[in-house]
Formats: sequence, C-alpha cells, structure tokens
Amino acid sequence: MASDLVLRPAVPSDLDAVAAVHTSARRLAGASFPPAVHSDAEALQWVRSWDLARDEVWVGESDGEVVGYVRFTPTWLDDLYVDPAHQGAGVGTALLDLVKARVPDGFGLWVFETNLDARAFYARRGLVELEHTDGSGNEEQAADIRMVWPGADVLAGLRRLIDEADDELGDLLARRAALTRAVQEHKREVHAVDDPERDAAREAEIARRVALRAPELGEERVARILHVIISESIGASR
Repeated sequence: MASDLVLRPAVPSDLDAVAAVHTSARRLAGASFPPAVHSDAEALQWVRSWDLARDEVWVGESDGEVVGYVRFTPTWLDDLYVDPAHQGAGVGTALLDLVKARVPDGFGLWVFETNLDARAFYARRGLVELEHTDGSGNEEQAADIRMVWPGADVLAGLRRLIDEADDELGDLLARRAALTRAVQEHKREVHAVDDPERDAAREAEIARRVALRAPELGEERVARILHVIISESIGASR
C-alpha cells in the first residue's frame, strides 16, 4: 500500500476527480463491465449531483491526488473504484476496510457477474455471494450478483442472514402450498377425480429451471427438495 495514502471524507471540490476515477476504472475493466449506458459527461453530472450530507463518500488520496473512492450507506456499498494507475497497491482494500469499520453490522453490494476480479476481491475479504439475477433490475440489463459482508461478528451476521432467508422461504412455501391447492381443486372439478395425478414431466422441468437459480445445489438435490415440497403441498390440500 502507498505509504502516503490518506482516507478522508469527500468534499464538493473532490467530485470531479471522483468522476474521473469512476469513468477511467470502468473503462479499463473492459469486458468485465457491460457497455456503458451513460457518457463520461453524464457520469460527471451524476457524480456532481451527489448529496454528501446523505451518503457517505470517502476518497483515497496520494500525493494530493484522488486515487480511489467509496460511496456507501448504513446498509449498502454503492461504489468502490480505484484509479487504474494505482490498482494493486492496496487502495481498494483500505477503502473496503474503512466501510467495514464504519458499518460494523454488515452491508450488501451488487457486482456484475462478469466482473470476476471484483468478485474475487470481495470474496477474499469475507463477502459472500447470495443472489444471482438476470440483470433486469439494473440499467445495463446485465446479470449481477448480490454480495454481503455479514459484519464484524461473522457468525451472528451469517445467522441473521439465514433467519432472513428462512422467513422468505416460509412466505414462498405458503404461496406454493396455496397455488398447489388451487391447482388440485381445479383438476378435481375438470377431471372429476378425487386424487389428481401428478405431472412428472412438469415437475422435472421445474427442477431444471429452479436448479439454474441454485447452481450450488445442483439439479438432483433441487429435484429431491421440490419432490418433498410438492408432495407435502398436495397432502395439505386434501
């Protein structure tokens, strides 16, 4: 790390330099980032519009030059960029450590799926990949990943995230059971049978589709999990 690196809160006069770091770092990243949807001039105007009283923006300064910056809230790390000429010198690590110190209960961030260097950088520093999306929620329409740092108390933070996932899972199970009941009732009305047959081909297709969203589990495990969920949902509908 550069021995003269100074981390300090950004002031309005820093914002043009911050915009330059932002655009140059994204440009150097090449295929790691999807094509830009805004020009450098638009990016500059966007950065100049930041409310420094609302979001925390810190810069890394070396020899009086802004060489990196980070922008974050109490729950999200929105931006972390380092000037290409200063990458690999520990500036990014110093900025990330600053966020960890100021948000000790943990935070999340989004990273493009194609940005393998950034994903590896965050993973080496304790962040966990939680969610993959098709990118429909971002401007670039590019697949991205939600990563989280669980906080200074790692075990407590991970358990808190598990609790959140379990709560969401409970809501999904309730919805799945309700829809299964509606399907079974419709089958009974249309086919006049007491115990409608299951559609094995459809269940296999569901397993293949869901496995794409949970690649770590794999299709066989997902199929077994879904078999239990569908069986118990059907059982509850009788």
